[in-house]
Amino acid sequence: MRRALLVLTIALPLMTTGLAPPRADAAEIKLFCTQALRTSLLELAPRFEKVTGHTVKMEVAPSGQLVKRIQSGESADVLIANAGNLDGLIKESRVAGGRVDIARAQVGIAVKAGANKPDISTPEAVKRAFLEAKAIAYSAGGLSGNAFESVLRQLGIEEAVKAKAKFGSPAAGFVVRNEADLAVQQIPELLAVEGAELVGALPPGLDQVTQFSMGVLSGAKDAAVAAALVNFLRSPEAQTVIRSKGLTPG
Repeated sequence: MRRALLVLTIALPLMTTGLAPPRADAAEIKLFCTQALRTSLLELAPRFEKVTGHTVKMEVAPSGQLVKRIQSGESADVLIANAGNLDGLIKESRVAGGRVDIARAQVGIAVKAGANKPDISTPEAVKRAFLEAKAIAYSAGGLSGNAFESVLRQLGIEEAVKAKAKFGSPAAGFVVRNEADLAVQQIPELLAVEGAELVGALPPGLDQVTQFSMGVLSGAKDAAVAAALVNFLRSPEAQTVIRSKGLTPG
């Protein structure tokens, strides 16, 4: 009886979060994760591992690159990417069980810690800050880079900014090294760079929000464990961590 009560005490918290109790035949889950959720998963994956006994092998890359790897036949169990890419894979029957939204990210601006922060409260103020900056860093070709270039076109300054741009990721690394005055990228990626300081998100009228989602891939080796990871990443505990990394859960 005492042993049965002990097992129930361990299992009950797991059942309330949708996780399976630790198993003797622990599985390894291969997680493809987009860059914006990297810092969240670096904290959450070990928590999942500790509770379940399973392990998470995480590979981080831009959403588009991850999708191409899946389409080329590379195997994985869970994908976290932007919602549009998940929807595309669902249509191709590469994701089982549909799309599960996890977080939304905004594009923001950062400077080197301690540097003067420009006014970015209005589109006109942002335009002025971009034109006055000696160099601006951003990740060309990625989600945030494409969104930023859309903003530049909207402001009518795309060519002027590109002429003095620094391209690469993390963009905030350029401001830390004094190679750029401003860095533009999704906020969680800016916050992840030590020595950089967030100015804020782009203001209304220019704001760019990306929905990130997750799904269990059709070729998952252990679909039940993969689904348990997805459920864990929707838990209140996970949402607290996600929010602390500069994203909006859901």
